[in-house]
Amino acid sequence: MSIVAAYAVPHPPLILPEVGRGQEKGIQATIDAYRRAAADFALRRPETVVLISPHAQMYADYFHIAPGAAAGGDMRAFGARQPRTEALYDQEFVAALADVAKERGLPAGTLGEKRSELDHGTVVPLRFFQAGYSDFRLALLGLSGLSALEHYRLGQCLAETAERLGRRTAVIASGDLSHKLKADGPYGFAPAGPEFDQKVMAALGAGDFQALLGLDPDLCEAAAECGLRAFQIMAGALDGRAVEAARLSYEGPFGVGYGVCVFIPGEAAPDRRFGRMYQVEAAERIAGLRRREDLYVALARYSLERYVEWREKVRRREDLPAELSRELAAPANQALTQSRAGAFVSLRKEGRLRGCIGTIEPTKPSLLEEILTNAVSAGARDPRFPPVTAAELGELVYHVDVLGPPEPIAGMAALDVRRYGVIVSAGGRRGLLLPDLAGVDTPARQVEIALEKAGIRPGEAYRMERFEVTRHQ
Repeated sequence: MSIVAAYAVPHPPLILPEVGRGQEKGIQATIDAYRRAAADFALRRPETVVLISPHAQMYADYFHIAPGAAAGGDMRAFGARQPRTEALYDQEFVAALADVAKERGLPAGTLGEKRSELDHGTVVPLRFFQAGYSDFRLALLGLSGLSALEHYRLGQCLAETAERLGRRTAVIASGDLSHKLKADGPYGFAPAGPEFDQKVMAALGAGDFQALLGLDPDLCEAAAECGLRAFQIMAGALDGRAVEAARLSYEGPFGVGYGVCVFIPGEAAPDRRFGRMYQVEAAERIAGLRRREDLYVALARYSLERYVEWREKVRRREDLPAELSRELAAPANQALTQSRAGAFVSLRKEGRLRGCIGTIEPTKPSLLEEILTNAVSAGARDPRFPPVTAAELGELVYHVDVLGPPEPIAGMAALDVRRYGVIVSAGGRRGLLLPDLAGVDTPARQVEIALEKAGIRPGEAYRMERFEVTRHQ
């Protein structure tokens, strides 16, 4: 067994005396727990430490592993230049990890280094852990915009790498929890904040890593969390092993949640192969959605799948398979061929947005053609995401929103974020936001996002319209 221990820890800059200047006393329970974790770490005497930081180099579709022989960093961004933290990198482990990830089909490696300085999410844990034991080399990982399962799989690659090299390895997952715990905190309050922290700390304290994989992404986003994906990588490194989990502390007096937990792996435990279990549950969930999907969603799915797999565009009724064509002929579905409307097609993967493209007003001869076209655009032409691949098709969840006619409104008082979407206009610029979106709780926030999408600057005059949607899923 080459993974000897794992630690989930926070990284508040003010926990260090040169930054906190006395404020650190307000999180003394976290400091005491950190020291207990560091004392356990010193007893394990790892040769390699894999540290996962949310503030290290990050890419949407790639896991960055810090290259080079060594690096250092300080807290000058927080007003303190000294002391400086230094670390030697385990170059052999880094190269082997990149190889294992490639074998497992995960995009990970040392390409794309933009800064060599250690970030504060790395410096803070190292200051504590190096205090009692420093005879180790470091492998520093960043997060990505990839799925929870892919982060977990990277953790499995860590464990495999440690085994191949016969290296006593410890994993440190650096991450704060919600940043939305207090109204007078720097990020304000959201009900999702305490709920997220309670769920994560319960999962960590029980070693229930499947719960970490299954957290609602909308809850995570509303909570403004920081460390979940780091914890998921750490959990993957312990996949299939019995784990002794210890929750040492949790507090959030400054509006950000800080938790410290220690995990000691034991013998092989097939019932703890949470990655595989998660995949099975996800497949069953998608299969259930496919059985219940209505015709609007079935059309969007068929159009995108045909394009991704065969590069064929489904443009009209004549291009559809017989079973979908028969459904279109039913009286209840005549609106698809006999009416026109704007429509948005949204794709989600493991609960996270994977693409969304639509039209405010109809651009095609029928609503059917609007949906067929926008489905392909959502999967292949949303500039925020790489094009959907054939391997992803079985994991996608589709939503189709058919827009009702917009009506002008005089102000935000006429909006209801659950019922109405909003369109803002200034000159030739228009921005739209659909109703009932996670994290959009007020008309002010709804309009703010729509203005950003339209490129309308603060202080510019703009017009507003509201609309209702019929949502299909």
